[in-house]
Amino acid sequence: MKKRIAIVTSTRADWGLLKPLADQFKSSDWAEPLIFATGTHFLESFGSTYQYILKDGYQISERIDSQLFPNSAASVSKSLALTAIGFADVFQRNRPDLTVILGDRYEILAVAVAAANERIPIAHLHGGEQTEGALDESYRHAITKFATFHFTSCETYRKRVIQLGEDPKRVFNAGAIGIDNILRMPYASKDELSNLIQRDLADRQYALITFHPETTASEQKGKKQLETFLSALESFPETLFLFTLSNADLGGLSYNARIREFCEKSANRIAVKSLGNYYYLAAIRGAAFVLGNSSSGIIEVPYFHVPTVNVGDRQKGRLAPESVIHCPAERDAIIAAIRQTQQPDFLRKIQTMTQIYGDGHAAEKIASILREKLITDEDSENLNRKPFFDLP
Repeated sequence: MKKRIAIVTSTRADWGLLKPLADQFKSSDWAEPLIFATGTHFLESFGSTYQYILKDGYQISERIDSQLFPNSAASVSKSLALTAIGFADVFQRNRPDLTVILGDRYEILAVAVAAANERIPIAHLHGGEQTEGALDESYRHAITKFATFHFTSCETYRKRVIQLGEDPKRVFNAGAIGIDNILRMPYASKDELSNLIQRDLADRQYALITFHPETTASEQKGKKQLETFLSALESFPETLFLFTLSNADLGGLSYNARIREFCEKSANRIAVKSLGNYYYLAAIRGAAFVLGNSSSGIIEVPYFHVPTVNVGDRQKGRLAPESVIHCPAERDAIIAAIRQTQQPDFLRKIQTMTQIYGDGHAAEKIASILREKLITDEDSENLNRKPFFDLP
């Protein structure tokens, strides 16, 4: 009998990363993927991104509506609580053999708690990473302590998960699963992307931007950072700026409203709720540079040999290749960093840089390891035991 594996997705971003693993399970003779969708997938204001799941040929086995608009700290806490309540019911009536979760969002922490309480083993992707400018830092490490199996994006993060007390026999460096998409899936053509955003990109320099709030900062500081960021962009009137809007973090809605207002003032600026992998990867490939503070700019974008300007502290501590230019959220520093991305010496250097987030076979590695652990491993009857591993 096939193992029933729940894949939990809460945003446009994590589904794009989880799909290669879902494909591995779907094509196997031992696993049956079940898609459990929650978070912002069902909110029109965030692009109704559950449609990407359906377009990719998957049915949604469980729909958990638990996302309140993230306009206060209380709403985030309540969304977390509603997610835990929803998944408590889901796991009681639809008990998978394993639950796969990715990353560091607050709703994913709620899923981990609910699964652990039901004694359902958890496979966690992208643990051990560091993002000092976001509350995700705490959520991520908390999720690690609930998870059974760990699949990190590089060796440094594997060691950190072990440092958190996890058994090395259950911690694996698989690489970043987003690289699988880059190396394997088709992308939109430049004409298709032009039609989608209603801007002609032929022979046109453009930048791709995603800018999220730093959730460890005050609301006042966050608004100031956004204004500083947008002010810096005004120094490049000839460049087309393509924004993908912020996620459902605290402050994200106000950021999105301000970004839309900024874009309405110039034909060289456009904001979209979501591009989906097919268009997003194409947008990266054709961009002169990527700008903002998304993890994608550090993990996926370097594989295209496209420069990234990483602004502020949201991603502080995350390992970055040479194509990533870090700068504070200050106007002059942002302007200088953008100009550096177009320097011939810099562009030549990043064409031959070392990639640090794997070889594009993460999904294949994860599926193979899980098959062994769930079916043939002699410890498969004791998956819910988590003895603390002490470093020598």
